[in-house]
Amino acid sequence: MAFETIICEKKENVSWITLNRPEVLNAASDTLRAELKTALEQDKIDNDVHIIVITGAGNKAFSAGADINAFTSLNSADALTHFKVTTGPSAVVKDIIKPVIAMVNGLALGGGCELALACDMIVASENARFGLPEVGVGVIPGGGGTQMLTKLVGEKKAKEIILTGTFISAKEAMKIGMVNKVVPQEELKEAVEKLIAKLKTKSPIILKIAKMAINKALETQLSVGWQMEKELFSMCFGTEDQKEGAKAFLEKRKPVYKGI
Repeated sequence: MAFETIICEKKENVSWITLNRPEVLNAASDTLRAELKTALEQDKIDNDVHIIVITGAGNKAFSAGADINAFTSLNSADALTHFKVTTGPSAVVKDIIKPVIAMVNGLALGGGCELALACDMIVASENARFGLPEVGVGVIPGGGGTQMLTKLVGEKKAKEIILTGTFISAKEAMKIGMVNKVVPQEELKEAVEKLIAKLKTKSPIILKIAKMAINKALETQLSVGWQMEKELFSMCFGTEDQKEGAKAFLEKRKPVYKGI
């Protein structure tokens, strides 16, 4: 399927999605949001896709967020109606149980930061900067930023970042737990490919189950999550990959997983 504002490439069980509006720092238009959601929803059900990577075109921005021009014509009723019935790309990412990696190659602001936060892991270049600057234009983060960031870095740091609209460096983001790895710009793709290579040594179906368990920990109290973990742990034994993994370990060889 051809898209106007994103580039999709699938190879070796990995879907690479590039936000492609570099002339406006990959800012999210209605078209880009719709196309990104479509691509993600396709990858969600594509059995040949085991891992998804999202990045931005060029070397200046992952995504600078929303087009602020659209904010000038909205009133409260319109905004509430629109955002209550519309699922944004970040929510779609959260709903995917395959590993999703954000390859952040520059600015990740507003909705762009929220998109990165929704991913399972973030690998960033040294020139990347993160921020939720919405308060500076008279709104608050509306794509999950207040919720995801608070769970990730804690109340005090989340309030500092959101209430001041401060941009933070990639190194600072890694220090507070927002980012997994920071590398020089020229090494960014290689670092992501190394992470992909590690994930590919694992069973795709077991990775899905593990992600489901981790997500449950973020959504519920410990006792409920612990019970769910037991159920998901038991589910692993109904897969062929579990048997293959155990046999390969005992036979001292590399496992050959089928994803079933």
